[in-house]
Amino acid sequence: MLDRLYLDEGRIQAMARGIREVVTLPDPIGEVLETSQLENGLLITKKRVAMGVIGIIYESRPNVTSDAAALALKSGNAVVLRSGKDAYQTAHAIVSALKKGLETTSIHPDVIQLVEDTSRESSYAMMKAKGYLDLLIPRGGAGLINAVVENAIVPVIETGTGIVHVYVDKDADEDKALSIINNAKTSRPSVCNAMEVLLVHEDKAASFLPRLEKVLVTSRKEAGLEPIQFRLDSKASQFLSGRAAEAQDFDTEFLDYVLAVKVVSSLEEAVEHIEAHSTHHSDAIVTENAESAAYFTNQVDSAAVYVNASTRFTDGGQFGLGCEMGISTQKLHARGPMGLKELTSYKYVVTGDGQIRE
Repeated sequence: MLDRLYLDEGRIQAMARGIREVVTLPDPIGEVLETSQLENGLLITKKRVAMGVIGIIYESRPNVTSDAAALALKSGNAVVLRSGKDAYQTAHAIVSALKKGLETTSIHPDVIQLVEDTSRESSYAMMKAKGYLDLLIPRGGAGLINAVVENAIVPVIETGTGIVHVYVDKDADEDKALSIINNAKTSRPSVCNAMEVLLVHEDKAASFLPRLEKVLVTSRKEAGLEPIQFRLDSKASQFLSGRAAEAQDFDTEFLDYVLAVKVVSSLEEAVEHIEAHSTHHSDAIVTENAESAAYFTNQVDSAAVYVNASTRFTDGGQFGLGCEMGISTQKLHARGPMGLKELTSYKYVVTGDGQIRE
Protein backbone atom coordinates (compact mmCIF):
# COMPACT_ATOMS: atom_id res chain seq x y z
CA MET A 1 0.00 0.00 0.00
CA LEU A 2 2.76 2.47 0.92
CA ASP A 3 4.52 1.84 -2.38
CA ARG A 4 1.31 2.57 -4.27
CA LEU A 5 0.74 5.82 -2.37
CA TYR A 6 4.35 6.96 -2.44
CA LEU A 7 5.33 9.95 -4.55
CA ASP A 8 8.82 11.31 -5.04
CA GLU A 9 10.35 13.60 -7.62
CA GLY A 10 10.98 10.72 -9.99
CA ARG A 11 7.38 9.54 -9.95
CA ILE A 12 6.06 13.09 -10.29
CA GLN A 13 8.29 13.64 -13.31
CA ALA A 14 7.06 10.34 -14.76
CA MET A 15 3.47 11.55 -14.37
CA ALA A 16 4.35 14.78 -16.15
CA ARG A 17 6.06 12.87 -18.96
CA GLY A 18 2.96 10.73 -19.36
CA ILE A 19 0.81 13.83 -19.82
CA ARG A 20 3.24 15.35 -22.32
CA GLU A 21 3.28 12.11 -24.30
CA VAL A 22 -0.52 12.14 -24.50
CA VAL A 23 -0.41 15.75 -25.71
CA THR A 24 1.83 14.75 -28.63
CA LEU A 25 -0.40 11.87 -29.75
CA PRO A 26 -2.74 12.37 -32.72
CA ASP A 27 -6.23 13.61 -31.85
CA PRO A 28 -8.52 10.60 -32.33
CA ILE A 29 -11.77 12.58 -32.52
CA GLY A 30 -13.12 12.95 -36.02
CA GLU A 31 -10.91 10.21 -37.44
CA VAL A 32 -12.59 8.55 -40.42
CA LEU A 33 -12.55 4.81 -39.83
CA GLU A 34 -14.38 3.63 -42.94
CA THR A 35 -16.20 5.06 -45.93
CA SER A 36 -18.41 3.36 -48.47
CA GLN A 37 -20.87 4.42 -51.16
CA LEU A 38 -24.00 2.41 -51.80
CA GLU A 39 -25.55 1.74 -55.20
CA ASN A 40 -28.24 4.31 -54.42
CA GLY A 41 -25.58 6.99 -53.98
CA LEU A 42 -25.60 7.23 -50.18
CA LEU A 43 -22.15 7.98 -48.77
CA ILE A 44 -21.62 6.27 -45.41
CA THR A 45 -18.77 7.50 -43.23
CA LYS A 46 -17.82 5.87 -39.94
CA LYS A 47 -16.22 8.48 -37.66
CA ARG A 48 -14.62 8.31 -34.25
CA VAL A 49 -16.41 10.32 -31.54
CA ALA A 50 -15.96 10.96 -27.83
CA MET A 51 -17.56 8.62 -25.31
CA GLY A 52 -18.98 11.50 -23.25
CA VAL A 53 -18.54 11.54 -19.48
CA ILE A 54 -16.24 8.86 -18.07
CA GLY A 55 -16.22 7.92 -14.39
CA ILE A 56 -13.16 6.40 -12.77
CA ILE A 57 -13.29 4.72 -9.35
CA TYR A 58 -9.80 3.93 -8.13
CA GLU A 59 -7.95 3.25 -4.94
CA SER A 60 -4.50 4.56 -4.24
CA ARG A 61 -2.22 5.23 -7.19
CA PRO A 62 -1.59 8.97 -7.65
CA ASN A 63 -0.70 8.56 -11.32
CA VAL A 64 -4.23 7.32 -12.08
CA THR A 65 -5.49 10.84 -11.40
CA SER A 66 -3.19 12.51 -13.92
CA ASP A 67 -3.35 9.70 -16.48
CA ALA A 68 -7.15 9.53 -16.45
CA ALA A 69 -7.55 13.28 -16.76
CA ALA A 70 -5.06 13.58 -19.61
CA LEU A 71 -6.53 10.70 -21.60
CA ALA A 72 -10.11 11.82 -21.06
CA LEU A 73 -9.42 15.37 -22.22
CA LYS A 74 -7.35 14.33 -25.24
CA SER A 75 -10.11 11.94 -26.35
CA GLY A 76 -12.76 14.65 -26.03
CA ASN A 77 -14.35 13.38 -22.82
CA ALA A 78 -15.14 14.84 -19.43
CA VAL A 79 -14.00 12.80 -16.43
CA VAL A 80 -15.33 12.24 -12.91
CA LEU A 81 -12.63 10.92 -10.60
CA ARG A 82 -13.39 9.10 -7.37
CA SER A 83 -10.16 8.42 -5.45
CA GLY A 84 -9.73 6.15 -2.48
CA LYS A 85 -9.64 7.95 0.86
CA ASP A 86 -5.98 7.07 1.45
CA ALA A 87 -4.94 8.97 -1.67
CA TYR A 88 -7.57 11.71 -1.65
CA GLN A 89 -5.34 14.60 -0.60
CA THR A 90 -2.80 13.72 -3.29
CA ALA A 91 -5.56 13.38 -5.88
CA HIS A 92 -6.98 16.76 -4.82
CA ALA A 93 -3.58 18.42 -5.25
CA ILE A 94 -3.12 16.88 -8.71
CA VAL A 95 -6.62 17.85 -9.88
CA SER A 96 -6.11 21.39 -8.58
CA ALA A 97 -2.89 21.68 -10.57
CA LEU A 98 -4.55 20.33 -13.71
CA LYS A 99 -7.49 22.71 -13.39
CA LYS A 100 -5.15 25.63 -12.90
CA GLY A 101 -3.39 24.66 -16.11
CA LEU A 102 -6.69 24.52 -17.99
CA GLU A 103 -7.51 28.09 -16.96
CA THR A 104 -5.08 29.31 -19.61
CA THR A 105 -6.75 27.26 -22.36
CA SER A 106 -10.11 27.16 -24.13
CA ILE A 107 -11.07 24.03 -22.17
CA HIS A 108 -13.29 24.65 -19.15
CA PRO A 109 -11.58 23.40 -15.96
CA ASP A 110 -14.79 21.73 -14.81
CA VAL A 111 -14.38 18.97 -17.39
CA ILE A 112 -12.27 17.38 -14.64
CA GLN A 113 -14.23 16.60 -11.48
CA LEU A 114 -13.00 14.98 -8.27
CA VAL A 115 -15.63 13.46 -5.98
CA GLU A 116 -15.04 14.86 -2.49
CA ASP A 117 -16.96 12.10 -0.71
CA THR A 118 -14.71 9.04 -0.36
CA SER A 119 -17.33 6.89 1.36
CA ARG A 120 -18.66 3.70 -0.16
CA GLU A 121 -21.93 5.50 -0.86
CA SER A 122 -20.28 7.79 -3.41
CA SER A 123 -18.95 4.79 -5.31
CA TYR A 124 -22.39 3.21 -5.44
CA ALA A 125 -23.88 6.50 -6.56
CA MET A 126 -21.51 6.51 -9.54
CA MET A 127 -22.44 2.92 -10.33
CA LYS A 128 -26.09 3.97 -10.55
CA ALA A 129 -25.49 7.25 -12.43
CA LYS A 130 -27.22 6.19 -15.63
CA GLY A 131 -27.86 9.23 -17.77
CA TYR A 132 -24.93 11.07 -16.22
CA LEU A 133 -22.00 8.75 -16.84
CA ASP A 134 -21.50 7.17 -20.25
CA LEU A 135 -18.82 4.78 -19.02
CA LEU A 136 -17.44 3.64 -15.66
CA ILE A 137 -13.96 2.19 -15.20
CA PRO A 138 -12.81 0.67 -11.88
CA ARG A 139 -9.10 0.50 -11.11
CA GLY A 140 -7.97 -1.34 -8.02
CA GLY A 141 -8.19 -4.66 -6.26
CA ALA A 142 -10.53 -7.54 -6.92
CA GLY A 143 -13.03 -6.36 -4.30
CA LEU A 144 -13.51 -2.98 -5.93
CA ILE A 145 -13.65 -4.36 -9.45
CA ASN A 146 -16.16 -7.07 -8.54
CA ALA A 147 -18.36 -4.58 -6.70
CA VAL A 148 -18.51 -2.32 -9.75
CA VAL A 149 -19.11 -5.15 -12.22
CA GLU A 150 -21.88 -6.65 -10.07
CA ASN A 151 -23.67 -3.43 -9.09
CA ALA A 152 -23.23 -0.89 -11.88
CA ILE A 153 -26.12 -0.08 -14.21
CA VAL A 154 -23.92 2.14 -16.37
CA PRO A 155 -21.61 0.55 -18.95
CA VAL A 156 -18.41 -0.77 -17.35
CA ILE A 157 -14.98 -1.70 -18.66
CA GLU A 158 -13.46 -4.21 -16.28
CA THR A 159 -9.79 -3.70 -15.49
CA GLY A 160 -8.95 -7.05 -14.01
CA THR A 161 -6.45 -8.12 -11.42
CA GLY A 162 -3.23 -9.69 -12.60
CA ILE A 163 -2.61 -13.32 -11.79
CA VAL A 164 0.25 -13.31 -14.26
CA HIS A 165 2.10 -16.46 -15.35
CA VAL A 166 5.52 -17.11 -16.83
CA TYR A 167 6.04 -20.58 -18.29
CA VAL A 168 9.60 -21.85 -18.78
CA ASP A 169 9.42 -24.36 -21.61
CA LYS A 170 11.66 -27.38 -22.02
CA ASP A 171 13.33 -25.52 -24.92
CA ALA A 172 13.86 -22.30 -22.98
CA ASP A 173 17.11 -20.37 -22.82
CA GLU A 174 17.74 -20.45 -19.07
CA ASP A 175 19.64 -17.16 -18.98
CA LYS A 176 16.76 -15.41 -20.74
CA ALA A 177 14.30 -17.04 -18.37
CA LEU A 178 16.22 -15.90 -15.29
CA SER A 179 16.39 -12.32 -16.54
CA ILE A 180 12.71 -12.24 -17.53
CA ILE A 181 11.49 -13.74 -14.25
CA ASN A 182 13.70 -11.48 -12.15
CA ASN A 183 12.31 -8.43 -13.93
CA ALA A 184 8.71 -9.62 -14.03
CA LYS A 185 8.65 -10.42 -10.31
CA THR A 186 11.02 -8.04 -8.53
CA SER A 187 11.11 -4.76 -10.50
CA ARG A 188 7.81 -3.66 -8.95
CA PRO A 189 5.83 -6.52 -7.41
CA SER A 190 2.89 -4.35 -6.33
CA VAL A 191 1.62 -3.70 -9.87
CA CYS A 192 -0.86 -5.76 -11.87
CA ASN A 193 1.60 -6.77 -14.62
CA ALA A 194 4.04 -8.35 -12.16
CA MET A 195 4.20 -12.14 -12.34
CA GLU A 196 2.61 -14.17 -9.58
CA VAL A 197 2.98 -17.76 -10.83
CA LEU A 198 5.91 -19.60 -12.37
CA LEU A 199 5.35 -22.78 -14.37
CA VAL A 200 8.42 -24.85 -15.27
CA HIS A 201 8.61 -27.84 -17.59
CA GLU A 202 9.76 -30.92 -15.69
CA ASP A 203 12.74 -31.38 -18.04
CA LYS A 204 14.04 -27.97 -16.91
CA ALA A 205 13.27 -28.16 -13.21
CA ALA A 206 16.47 -29.78 -11.93
CA SER A 207 18.82 -27.43 -13.78
CA PHE A 208 16.80 -24.22 -13.72
CA LEU A 209 15.13 -23.96 -10.33
CA PRO A 210 18.34 -24.00 -8.21
CA ARG A 211 19.67 -21.19 -10.42
CA LEU A 212 16.44 -19.30 -9.91
CA GLU A 213 16.76 -19.58 -6.12
CA LYS A 214 20.25 -18.10 -6.33
CA VAL A 215 18.94 -15.10 -8.29
CA LEU A 216 15.72 -14.46 -6.38
CA VAL A 217 16.81 -15.41 -2.88
CA THR A 218 20.56 -15.72 -2.29
CA SER A 219 21.73 -12.82 -4.46
CA ARG A 220 18.98 -10.54 -3.18
CA LYS A 221 19.89 -11.27 0.44
CA GLU A 222 23.54 -10.55 -0.31
CA ALA A 223 22.53 -7.23 -1.88
CA GLY A 224 20.38 -6.28 1.11
CA LEU A 225 17.15 -6.71 -0.87
CA GLU A 226 14.01 -8.52 0.17
CA PRO A 227 14.19 -12.15 -1.02
CA ILE A 228 11.37 -13.90 -2.81
CA GLN A 229 9.29 -16.31 -0.76
CA PHE A 230 8.26 -19.40 -2.71
CA ARG A 231 4.96 -21.27 -2.56
CA LEU A 232 5.83 -24.67 -4.01
CA ASP A 233 3.96 -27.63 -5.40
CA SER A 234 5.33 -31.06 -4.49
CA LYS A 235 7.63 -31.33 -7.52
CA ALA A 236 9.03 -27.81 -7.22
CA SER A 237 9.81 -28.42 -3.53
CA GLN A 238 12.44 -30.96 -4.59
CA PHE A 239 14.56 -28.14 -6.04
CA LEU A 240 13.58 -24.99 -4.12
CA SER A 241 13.28 -23.99 -0.48
CA GLY A 242 9.94 -22.56 0.53
CA ARG A 243 6.49 -23.21 1.91
CA ALA A 244 4.19 -25.85 0.49
CA ALA A 245 1.68 -24.21 -1.81
CA GLU A 246 -1.99 -24.28 -0.92
CA ALA A 247 -4.64 -24.42 -3.62
CA GLN A 248 -5.49 -20.72 -3.32
CA ASP A 249 -1.85 -19.69 -3.88
CA PHE A 250 -2.34 -20.30 -7.59
CA ASP A 251 -5.36 -17.98 -7.58
CA THR A 252 -3.79 -15.17 -5.57
CA GLU A 253 -2.54 -11.79 -6.73
CA PHE A 254 0.17 -11.46 -4.07
CA LEU A 255 1.40 -7.98 -5.07
CA ASP A 256 4.41 -8.80 -2.91
CA TYR A 257 7.72 -10.67 -2.92
CA VAL A 258 5.90 -14.00 -3.07
CA LEU A 259 5.91 -16.41 -6.01
CA ALA A 260 3.89 -19.59 -6.53
CA VAL A 261 5.83 -22.27 -8.43
CA LYS A 262 4.52 -25.39 -10.18
CA VAL A 263 6.32 -28.00 -12.26
CA VAL A 264 4.34 -29.24 -15.27
CA SER A 265 4.84 -32.22 -17.54
CA SER A 266 4.08 -30.51 -20.85
CA LEU A 267 3.32 -27.29 -22.68
CA GLU A 268 -0.30 -28.41 -22.87
CA GLU A 269 -0.49 -28.79 -19.09
CA ALA A 270 0.98 -25.31 -18.66
CA VAL A 271 -1.65 -23.82 -20.96
CA GLU A 272 -4.44 -25.72 -19.18
CA HIS A 273 -3.23 -24.40 -15.84
CA ILE A 274 -3.10 -20.83 -17.13
CA GLU A 275 -6.58 -21.03 -18.60
CA ALA A 276 -7.90 -22.40 -15.30
CA HIS A 277 -6.23 -19.80 -13.05
CA SER A 278 -5.35 -16.75 -15.14
CA THR A 279 -7.23 -13.46 -14.92
CA HIS A 280 -6.47 -13.06 -18.65
CA HIS A 281 -4.23 -10.06 -18.07
CA SER A 282 -0.70 -11.00 -19.18
CA ASP A 283 0.99 -14.37 -19.54
CA ALA A 284 4.37 -15.34 -20.99
CA ILE A 285 6.32 -18.27 -22.39
CA VAL A 286 10.09 -18.53 -22.51
CA THR A 287 11.13 -20.86 -25.33
CA GLU A 288 13.40 -21.16 -28.34
CA ASN A 289 10.88 -23.43 -30.07
CA ALA A 290 8.78 -21.51 -32.60
CA GLU A 291 6.04 -24.16 -32.65
CA SER A 292 5.71 -24.04 -28.87
CA ALA A 293 5.57 -20.25 -28.95
CA ALA A 294 2.84 -20.34 -31.61
CA TYR A 295 0.80 -22.88 -29.66
CA PHE A 296 1.06 -20.78 -26.50
CA THR A 297 0.07 -17.51 -28.15
CA ASN A 298 -2.85 -19.16 -29.95
CA GLN A 299 -4.19 -21.04 -26.93
CA VAL A 300 -3.69 -18.60 -24.05
CA ASP A 301 -6.65 -16.22 -24.07
CA SER A 302 -5.16 -13.20 -22.31
CA ALA A 303 -5.10 -9.51 -23.20
CA ALA A 304 -1.32 -9.65 -23.65
CA VAL A 305 0.59 -12.83 -24.45
CA TYR A 306 4.39 -12.71 -24.43
CA VAL A 307 7.15 -14.75 -26.02
CA ASN A 308 10.59 -14.30 -24.45
CA ALA A 309 9.80 -10.98 -22.78
CA SER A 310 8.82 -9.67 -19.36
CA THR A 311 5.14 -9.19 -18.60
CA ARG A 312 6.02 -5.81 -17.11
CA PHE A 313 5.65 -4.32 -20.60
CA THR A 314 1.84 -4.49 -20.38
CA ASP A 315 1.52 -0.77 -19.91
CA GLY A 316 0.13 2.06 -22.01
CA GLY A 317 3.40 3.98 -21.99
CA GLN A 318 5.41 0.92 -22.97
CA PHE A 319 2.93 0.13 -25.76
CA GLY A 320 3.29 3.63 -27.20
CA LEU A 321 -0.13 4.80 -26.01
CA GLY A 322 1.22 7.54 -23.76
CA CYS A 323 -0.29 6.67 -20.40
CA GLU A 324 -3.28 4.40 -19.90
CA MET A 325 -6.72 4.46 -18.33
CA GLY A 326 -6.24 0.89 -17.15
CA ILE A 327 -5.73 -2.58 -18.56
CA SER A 328 -8.95 -4.19 -19.70
CA THR A 329 -9.23 -7.94 -19.25
CA GLN A 330 -12.60 -8.19 -20.98
CA LYS A 331 -13.24 -8.53 -24.72
CA LEU A 332 -15.87 -5.81 -25.19
CA HIS A 333 -15.38 -2.71 -25.82
CA ALA A 334 -11.63 -2.61 -25.23
CA ARG A 335 -8.94 -5.14 -24.34
CA GLY A 336 -5.46 -4.63 -22.91
CA PRO A 337 -3.97 -1.20 -22.15
CA MET A 338 -6.59 1.47 -22.76
CA GLY A 339 -5.27 4.55 -24.50
CA LEU A 340 -7.03 7.31 -26.39
CA LYS A 341 -8.82 5.23 -29.01
CA GLU A 342 -10.21 2.86 -26.39
CA LEU A 343 -11.97 5.83 -24.75
CA THR A 344 -13.93 6.68 -27.89
CA SER A 345 -16.92 5.32 -29.77
CA TYR A 346 -18.02 5.90 -33.35
CA LYS A 347 -21.01 7.01 -35.31
CA TYR A 348 -22.15 6.77 -38.91
CA VAL A 349 -22.61 9.91 -40.96
CA VAL A 350 -24.86 9.17 -43.93
CA THR A 351 -24.88 11.78 -46.70
CA GLY A 352 -27.42 11.68 -49.48
CA ASP A 353 -29.06 13.77 -52.16
CA GLY A 354 -32.73 13.21 -51.42
CA GLN A 355 -32.72 9.40 -51.35
CA ILE A 356 -35.69 7.66 -49.73
CA ARG A 357 -36.09 4.00 -48.85
CA GLU A 358 -38.43 2.18 -51.19
